[in-house]
Amino acid sequence: MTRKMKKLRGLRRYYKNLAIKNDFELCGTLDYMKCPDAWFDRGHWHFDWWGLGNNSFKRRRPHLDKLFRHFEILIENAKWIKTEFQLFALILDNNSESDAVYLHSPNPNNSDFPIVWDDLSEECTLKNNDLIAYLDQLTQYDKLYGVRRKPFCILIPKNVGWSKILWLTSKTQLSHQRRK
Repeated sequence: MTRKMKKLRGLRRYYKNLAIKNDFELCGTLDYMKCPDAWFDRGHWHFDWWGLGNNSFKRRRPHLDKLFRHFEILIENAKWIKTEFQLFALILDNNSESDAVYLHSPNPNNSDFPIVWDDLSEECTLKNNDLIAYLDQLTQYDKLYGVRRKPFCILIPKNVGWSKILWLTSKTQLSHQRRK
């Protein structure tokens, strides 16, 4: 038995709101960043909840535009964070609903800070040509690539939070540096 897919309604309004709304105004994130004892345990924000951009880059592009607009808002407000932190965007090759902006810091939950991947490189692992072209235009970020089940790209703002060099440091070197 095949099930007929429900037609999505209100997409014109949905895409218009993607272009103009600031989600951080609704959730109080920017106010919390100004608290002297603020911490983040892999705090993240997704912008394509329904995966509308999975099958069409024309539909994915507005979600990416919103993601990077919010990324810039976080970068601008990161000056208020009083502790070490990692700020990055994680973009998956063909999985639009998993694209997200992350903010992570030491926290009382004792989750791993910093987040370190041993297998990142500067060589592009993505296969989606439209996505590669889009990301290549973003020169204000350092880009690192990897593959865990699927190819992905991590974008790190330059001179904000932990730098690209620290991301490329292996876990062994990092723990050795902390002991010094």
